[in-house]
Amino acid sequence: MSESENVTKHPSLREGLGGLNIIRNGIVKENPTFVLMLGMCPTLATTTSALNGLSMGLATMAVLICTNVVISCLKSVTPDKVRIPVFIVVIAAFVTMLQLVIKAFLPDVDAALGLFIPLIVVNCVILGRAEAFAAKQSPVASLFDGIGIGLGFTLGLTLLGICRELLGSGSIFGLTLLPETYNILLFVLPPGAFITLGFLIAIVNKIRN
Repeated sequence: MSESENVTKHPSLREGLGGLNIIRNGIVKENPTFVLMLGMCPTLATTTSALNGLSMGLATMAVLICTNVVISCLKSVTPDKVRIPVFIVVIAAFVTMLQLVIKAFLPDVDAALGLFIPLIVVNCVILGRAEAFAAKQSPVASLFDGIGIGLGFTLGLTLLGICRELLGSGSIFGLTLLPETYNILLFVLPPGAFITLGFLIAIVNKIRN
């Protein structure tokens, strides 16, 4: 039996391969940071360190996965005229739960990210995927999309945070790698975020092309 026939005769295998394609699409082809350039506010503001970038990415991915699945389940009973308010309510509910969990168990992360955790509600990555994908696809496909886009966003923020922390503070995840004399303060300031992001986008586009 050929590989194509094997996939055709096993729906679970076909669905799994489709899920992997969706995940790969979110990480590479539709990476929200380097390709779609969505969620620029948290991307530029929270990536002063690798840990902050990773934390913000994981928090956003958790909300994205949950909202994608719920919105996909509700799409058949949600009137078209009120779909955006429904999306916002669903997203806000999960963001509130996430914020309470972070405050209770990760106070250092809550202090570092501050206002940007509740601002996940209006993150265009989440609302954009709800409108473009979850509202039109099955819950399983929406789950894979949330994982893929979430991983892409997390990788983007973490990579940006690593570059800025290394160049600006001489460390990665708090581990000192370069002496203080090599630190360039610019990269932990807002202008450094734009410069670093611009170079990373150029590198990613060069690799993709």
